Amino acid sequence: MIGKLQGVIDYIGDGFVILMAGPVGYKVYTPEILSLKSTVALWIETVVREDSIRLFGFSSIAGQNLFNQLTTVSGVGPKVALAIMGTIKTDTLMSAIATGDAKTIATAPGVGKKVAEKIIVELKNKMGGASFDFGGDINAGALPDLLAALESLGYRRMDIIDMAQKLVSQNPGADVSKLVPLALKEISGK
Repeated sequence: MIGKLQGVIDYIGDGFVILMAGPVGYKVYTPEILSLKSTVALWIETVVREDSIRLFGFSSIAGQNLFNQLTTVSGVGPKVALAIMGTIKTDTLMSAIATGDAKTIATAPGVGKKVAEKIIVELKNKMGGASFDFGGDINAGALPDLLAALESLGYRRMDIIDMAQKLVSQNPGADVSKLVPLALKEISGK
């Protein structure tokens, strides 16, 4: 099996690249944002099916491991796992799994509420709290409450989630009544 490929991006397609490793071009499906003619090294996961062999590439082993964890969930194949990883940042996804935030996971194309909840149920204990590093203790209830409060004010979840995670980690133990004004200041740039 191929473990890692290093080479030049020769072509960028819809969800895949052609990676030239020496004289051979490999078609690698990836959630990574890569640029044409750049030199990259990708960790490779090979998925063998009855009718195909596909290579999936990730810039880090952590990304590859997350992909493998996602594909263990029933109803989540490689295509859905790539859609999730291509839409939601890795730390945001891991936070959503840790805090039970199905709404964030459901923002990925092809992922409904039921699949998002299944991902949380099946992966929350597998991934364990130790793998989530947010720079402090997170009050698990504060993040979903802050996101809900900001969404009720008209902000889109994908636009505010990174900022909300940062505020919750910087203000451990703070409740939503203290976090909302901080978030609004952050959003307004003051």
